[in-house]
Amino acid sequence: MKIENIKTLSDLKKSSYVSKSIKDELRHNLREKIKSGKPVFEGVHGFENTVIPELERAILSRHNINLLGLRGQAKTRLARKMIELLDEYMPIVEGSEINDDPLNPISRYAKELIAEKKDETPIGWIHRNDRFFEKLATPDVTVADIIGDVDPIKAANLKLSYADDRVIHYGMIPRANRCIFVINELPDLQARIQVALFNILQEGDVQIRGYKVRLPLDMQFVFTANPEDYTNRGSIVTPLKDRIGSQILTHYPETIEIARMITGQEAKLNEIQTNSVYVPSLAKDILEQISFEARKSEFIDSKSGVSARMSITAYENLISTAERRSLKLGIEKTSVRFSSSWAG
Repeated sequence: MKIENIKTLSDLKKSSYVSKSIKDELRHNLREKIKSGKPVFEGVHGFENTVIPELERAILSRHNINLLGLRGQAKTRLARKMIELLDEYMPIVEGSEINDDPLNPISRYAKELIAEKKDETPIGWIHRNDRFFEKLATPDVTVADIIGDVDPIKAANLKLSYADDRVIHYGMIPRANRCIFVINELPDLQARIQVALFNILQEGDVQIRGYKVRLPLDMQFVFTANPEDYTNRGSIVTPLKDRIGSQILTHYPETIEIARMITGQEAKLNEIQTNSVYVPSLAKDILEQISFEARKSEFIDSKSGVSARMSITAYENLISTAERRSLKLGIEKTSVRFSSSWAG
């Protein structure tokens, strides 16, 4: 049955849809992709024999994941690629703030709606691209942002006690129920918020202003962290770290060839630049070699690293320098020169 024909709970029950957790969903689709022989994380280069096998094992183990590495090591890109392992569409109870599964509702709204309308409960559909949430951990992030808060206006309008779960304004995590939720730079998150996260990972409890709300949220958490942050800016509290099943170390490209492939893929060039500027292979090699040498240099802080973005932006500047020269000279096509490297 096509999803456009599934509009009620009755239609959903008659279809082949089977309710499953997001971690089982990721696991099932990963198994199918591996068996088919297709690349699982297409467009991610240099991790084929290191990071990607570890990430696949973590998904098969249904673990929450921490990607640990220096800046510019494709940690966030890996997390975003995980949405390709989700089903294309996911059914929810229409109007639910927290993406309630029609066959396994958890919010009072969804439970009461199903109790009232039964098989005529309206069903909505969410595309997998809308099942990815990302938050950069900064010191000013609050529990209200992440978990939620009591809405006094809603309490007054509905004439309900603040202890009633219907007066809660949900934060980002409850709204990301049945989705992939990424928290970048986890050590920067205040310890009290990390503890709140631990409670969600462990018990599924959401505690807001002292009121405990039981919400068995179904989520895939992916955290990213820079080793430098453990000592310079913060740390991951032990109870939370204990609940992150897999910690995966990322790394920079190991060869010039892989680095060139990444730079060529990520550089933002338009058709005019591609067609009008010729870049000799030697120029590309020299550009990447600079990054490799910088990572070994005593003048560069090894804890900070040299991001792959440096090569990407330098390559873009290299092309733009040659393009600018061709415009000033009134010629249609040109080539990158050694002197162009100073601009990169």
